[in-house]
Amino acid sequence: MNEQTGHSTFRIQLSATPRGARLARRLAVAQLDVWGWPYGTPVSDTVAHLVAELAANAIRHGRVRGRDFRLRLAVTGHGCALRIEVTDPRPERLPVVRRAAPTGESGRGLLLVAALAERWGTDVHSNSCSKTVWCEVPCPPRLT
Repeated sequence: MNEQTGHSTFRIQLSATPRGARLARRLAVAQLDVWGWPYGTPVSDTVAHLVAELAANAIRHGRVRGRDFRLRLAVTGHGCALRIEVTDPRPERLPVVRRAAPTGESGRGLLLVAALAERWGTDVHSNSCSKTVWCEVPCPPRLT
């Protein structure tokens, strides 16, 4: 819990590798469980998909050798929304929703983000040469 704002937050820096992306998803659902949204609940499953997609994009399209990506989760708006943020060191590579080829094996990730999240976007940080791709999902009441 962030004492200054009264909001719950979780932050971690991870290696920009497939292992780091898998760990981001696992740590996100573990943190949700701590916050009162257990494994296997709809909000936990949705967040797992969203974190997996944003982290995969960070390591595939936002990777710079020797630099990590950051994951941040925050419960905002008096517990009404969960914000997911993934920051990578490639501010010039902004995400674009594209129509994937019918037989293509990739290119649908941001369509999934747009479908699962209430809203999403990108913030460019010129002072740190990075960008944050974020999304928000509404949160049901906590179970614990």
